[in-house]
Amino acid sequence: MWKLYFFYGKNIKHTLLFQTSFVHVLIHDSVGMNGRGKAPFSSCRPKVCIVGSGPAGFYTAQHLIKARPDVDVDIYERLPVPFGLVRFGVAPDHPEVKNVINTFTQTAKHTCCSFYGNVTVGKDVSVGELQQAYHAVVLSYGAEGNRSMGVPGEDLAGVYSAKDFVGWYNGLPSCQELSPDLSCETAVILGQGNVALDVARILLLPPIKKSVFLPVPTVCCLNAVCAELREMVNLPDTRPEMVAADFEGVKDAVKDLPRPRKRLTELMLKTAMEIPGEKEQERRNNASRVWSFRFFRSPIEIMADPDNKRTAGIRLAVNKLEGSGDGARAVLTGEVEDVSCGLVISSIGYKSLPIDPSVPFDSSKAIVPNSMGRVQQAAGLYCSGWLKTGPTGVIATTMNNSFDTARSLVEDMDSGTLDISAAKPGSQSISGLLEKRGVKPVIFSDWEKIDSVEMSRGEAAGKPREKLLTVEEMLQVARK
Repeated sequence: MWKLYFFYGKNIKHTLLFQTSFVHVLIHDSVGMNGRGKAPFSSCRPKVCIVGSGPAGFYTAQHLIKARPDVDVDIYERLPVPFGLVRFGVAPDHPEVKNVINTFTQTAKHTCCSFYGNVTVGKDVSVGELQQAYHAVVLSYGAEGNRSMGVPGEDLAGVYSAKDFVGWYNGLPSCQELSPDLSCETAVILGQGNVALDVARILLLPPIKKSVFLPVPTVCCLNAVCAELREMVNLPDTRPEMVAADFEGVKDAVKDLPRPRKRLTELMLKTAMEIPGEKEQERRNNASRVWSFRFFRSPIEIMADPDNKRTAGIRLAVNKLEGSGDGARAVLTGEVEDVSCGLVISSIGYKSLPIDPSVPFDSSKAIVPNSMGRVQQAAGLYCSGWLKTGPTGVIATTMNNSFDTARSLVEDMDSGTLDISAAKPGSQSISGLLEKRGVKPVIFSDWEKIDSVEMSRGEAAGKPREKLLTVEEMLQVARK
């Protein structure tokens, strides 16, 4: 019997539940659209560069082009391929979420927009050099760092961050050497949010053709509750295991919850407390894999096997809730609980990293200090996405966040706060710098070659796409 566990450190009734919604916004093409890049160089056109081609970068570009048809926008990306977490973060069993790529492609092909992949800002070109070449620089490179659990044993083999694990199964080049051993009986996921549930669902799914995945029998999540709960409840060949004591008093609190949280909490209560009907009971009895949530638990230590090389289990502190409402706090009871497992995945949050010594950075919050996207004490420098707010929300949240930054930038152009009267060379001077340094950017038509090869390989394998897994492969295809 295979099982999957989730653990949660606080009471369920104080857990934030939310529904994801993805909004696809098509830009108004007031200049014209083609696949050949931007309009001819004009010295009087405002020039903006965006660092990062994930949702934050593309949504910022989209709004800028819509609001200022005279703007030239250049997007710089470290990898040879665009789209950031839409490509490397969205679970492969949620292909509909990736449809936003169609909108981003329209933006990339707009005459006012150019894409330059395979360019690492902070290494190949500095932020200061970008500021000299452009009227404004928008940092939208996201959050590629991992938050540490801060417990003994987290460096053992078999312990991974959710960011790296998701990157591995989504084909992120930097994560392809991860090679996690999925032959264990039990996996434990630490964290709260969509990513934790995505990882759990992927671990529980049955093997697919030519897939590297093997379904893990038991998955146990600490801190995971979100909109994907409905999918977990109905996942084929699985059954839930809950601890009824974790839900004491929750029923009385449900009536005061906002509607989205109320519906999901009621679903969890039903899953945990109600006796299933005959058909559902039969389905559960025949299930070969198990998942569960565990609340009031916090990790103390990752325990090693006898050779002290791989994880063999996790030790948890048992908590209780004191206080009520917003003042409620989880406090230690002094009890501990050990769970045997061969795989621990920490999904406790991503964090942004500093990109360049010249850019202000708040290490405690892991963000660039800003006001409505305007970087503090740095005229002409802006930020959007998780670098601006921290790693919160879903794609629709990032869209609104990025539109706000774009609005701030446009307001500054219109008011004269941002001086756009002097001519700036934009990509022309940066291309010259990169050429001198031996860096050859990948433009959007090069990405389309990669895209075509991946689609063809996928079709041959009976899948939507078979990704190129190394930067070298990508560049080889792009430069044919």
